[in-house]
Amino acid sequence: MLDEGDDAPEITAANQDGETVTLDFSEPTVLYFYPRDDTPGCTVEAQQFDEELETYYDAGVEVFGVSTDDVESHEEFCSKYDLDFDLLADTEGDVAAAFGVDTSGGAADRVTFVLDDGEVKEVYRGVKPDGHAREVLQDLLDEGIVTVE
Repeated sequence: MLDEGDDAPEITAANQDGETVTLDFSEPTVLYFYPRDDTPGCTVEAQQFDEELETYYDAGVEVFGVSTDDVESHEEFCSKYDLDFDLLADTEGDVAAAFGVDTSGGAADRVTFVLDDGEVKEVYRGVKPDGHAREVLQDLLDEGIVTVE
């Protein structure tokens, strides 16, 4: 698994609208991997990232969720919970593999990466969904990686 200080890979994947998204992580970005759309923990995590989204954006941070679910599943999940950030479909596990995230059980492990300037700034392993979005945001602010104007 990638660790702090490692170069961030450029990735390309389809979002919930079927649009191709390419990320080079030159700007502050939170990329969180989660197991499945519309399951209890994953729903809590997504909703809380969505609740904090305006503050993330005010701080200049993009947020993306990634799972092995397909575009249709992501579209339904975003629609059902009115999520306003992109979920990337990683059906073949290529994005997870680029970050060293395990998908051997058919779903991605719950891991979050903070990336900026083309490198990994922070890795959260063994994530507990409830409160995670706030924790990451607070860490970004406390460590001076970003500021809210």
